[in-house]
Amino acid sequence: MLVDLRRQLDSKTISAVELTEQFLRTIAEKNPQLNAYVSVLNDYAIEQAKRCDDDIAQGQIQPLTGIPYALKDIFCVKGIETTACSNILRGYIPPYSATVAERLRAGVLLGKTNTDEFTMGSSTETSAFGVTHNPYDADRVSGGSSGGSAAAVAAGLATFGLGTDTGGSIRQPAAFCGVVGLRPTYGRVSRYGAIAMASSLDTVGPITATVEDCAIVLEQIAGFDALDGTTSDRPVEQYQAILRNVPTGLRIGLPTEYFETEGLHPGIRQAIEQIVQQLKQAGHTVQAVSIPHTKYAVPTYYIICPCEVSSNLARYDGIKYGFRADSAEELLEIYQQSRAQGFGVEAKRRIMIGTYALSAGYYDAYYLKAMQVRTLLRQDFAAAFNEVDVMIAPVTPQPAFKIGEKTTDPIQMFLEDVFTIPSNLAGLPAITVPCGKIDQLPIALQVIGPQWSEGRLLQLGYQIEHLPHDS
Repeated sequence: MLVDLRRQLDSKTISAVELTEQFLRTIAEKNPQLNAYVSVLNDYAIEQAKRCDDDIAQGQIQPLTGIPYALKDIFCVKGIETTACSNILRGYIPPYSATVAERLRAGVLLGKTNTDEFTMGSSTETSAFGVTHNPYDADRVSGGSSGGSAAAVAAGLATFGLGTDTGGSIRQPAAFCGVVGLRPTYGRVSRYGAIAMASSLDTVGPITATVEDCAIVLEQIAGFDALDGTTSDRPVEQYQAILRNVPTGLRIGLPTEYFETEGLHPGIRQAIEQIVQQLKQAGHTVQAVSIPHTKYAVPTYYIICPCEVSSNLARYDGIKYGFRADSAEELLEIYQQSRAQGFGVEAKRRIMIGTYALSAGYYDAYYLKAMQVRTLLRQDFAAAFNEVDVMIAPVTPQPAFKIGEKTTDPIQMFLEDVFTIPSNLAGLPAITVPCGKIDQLPIALQVIGPQWSEGRLLQLGYQIEHLPHDS
């Protein structure tokens, strides 16, 4: 989609203003049913589009000039309300913009998309703005936490969207909505200006209609940022230029533990096996690999993540910005009532779990032990990548589930991320590519690579995208 729009804009077949108006009309028509956007920036978008038309007329064209896109509502944009879809941040107007928002300034920002509150969830059902509906079945979730961005791209309400992936929050909604999602290596894309949930796990990445679109967007947002000390100064590859140069004879690993997980839908297993057979015919080799500590990944994550949530969300106290309880008078009352009224159920649950795990007498038993298991998982992946170049695995145990199906059982909701969490704990990149449908609902596979292998993942993802598969 992005490549075609770039060609139309450059040839002046369509203007940036006309293109933006088309997207805004589609949003006005479809968003009331989908709830993909929590705010639509009509006037702001048109003003940006006018600037883009001027740039195009003067030959000042960048890859994303005039391209309409969406930002998950955790990215700060100067002068535009940013809430992390939480009542405690209603009315917050950032005085600065996230680095990724600055790097996308050539494009046209259409609006902010829905997310689980502070990105805590796998379905957008914890959002203060209500759930986002799946474009393929309005009774089902779009996934989470970046469900708004995934639904917007899938339904044609944006050319691309940015999301964040802490435990699978780009890849899972991309899989549920039948689009491409990439979680980069931790440190490849700046997190500055992205409202933090779990700082050692949060990553920023694109959700797009195609793998080529993903390559184009990643190339624009990746790279060192002096404002984010965790970013790397490694050069950014020309991802689009190398996309079609798929290496021959890649060693592809199938992690045994992923395919033996209870609850994996047989249709997903079969679709992945079909793709794997086609890749073997294309000249790649396939072998089983083991990530022995996979079974500990989810419980490890749900200790580390809440601990970091407890720390990061301590700043929302009703004093400096955001929601403040009207009835509170004393300082302690302001803290207690503002947080009690402002945070939703899932945020409170994770704050309490994290505070408990970090408290005196429990730190060693919980947080320290979880960090040790995290190290073991990293070692598992490192050993496996001595044998193979990439791994192919499921993204989700099943297609998109029904709205309300898992809200009363947090453990079942947590298990939605069983295939995505391990690579997050290890800081590895992974790309989600659609690989078919089950009962008209999209399914996908993910390609996981060693650190800094985004180019290779995009190359193999592009090859997989162009293989024939059941639809």
